[in-house]
Amino acid sequence: MLRRERRALTPLTLLVLAAACLTGCGGPARDGYAAAGAVAPGPERRAGDNVAPRTPVEFQQLAGSPSSTTSTSASTPGPQGPADSARSGATTTPPGTTPPGTTPPGTAEPPQPPPVATPAAPGAGTPAPKPGTTPPATPAKLTLSPPTRTPAAERWCENVTVGFTNTGTTPTRSGTVSFATHIIGALGIDWATITTAQPLPAPIPGGTTKTQTYAVCVEPWRVPLGMHIETRTATATWT
Repeated sequence: MLRRERRALTPLTLLVLAAACLTGCGGPARDGYAAAGAVAPGPERRAGDNVAPRTPVEFQQLAGSPSSTTSTSASTPGPQGPADSARSGATTTPPGTTPPGTTPPGTAEPPQPPPVATPAAPGAGTPAPKPGTTPPATPAKLTLSPPTRTPAAERWCENVTVGFTNTGTTPTRSGTVSFATHIIGALGIDWATITTAQPLPAPIPGGTTKTQTYAVCVEPWRVPLGMHIETRTATATWT
């Protein structure tokens, strides 16, 4: 009698255990989902046994749970069509073509020719004087040439020729030229230097040269017999 009651209660017990397993066994429960499907037959699943089901388990959303789901499989992007490219803003280029403004790979850019310098016109950068105007005047400035010496009749005199060049635009009105005359002994010893002065050949216009020959002399007693003079330098002052 007891064996018949135990057999009669066995299907009910298995149903309760299956319902408990669907909500609590087989790992952590997913939010908003419950397992549905066949369970193991009665003889193979006993109370307290953790036996995995033989058939696939399907999770179904429970009433009142959020509709978001989590997928564990990686998605593989498929080929993007023209409509998808238009929506994403991407620009497609047909195969074998190069976008405008770019150089194909492996192609060197052509060398650019060097810039050609244009020669400036003669006198460029110097303003030309206006017609009817006179350039500003510059003060007189004399440049003297090295003195040229020739012997005179007396040994204490000699003829000295000097050229005076006025590099300014204003003429020299007056001035003096000074000569440094050396007294040389019979053995070539320079005994003394005597300075004498004479007037310039004024006026000397601007931009012109005047040449003048002077008789340069010292005191006769300074040049005894056997000695002579040499005028080596000349300087000028002017106004």
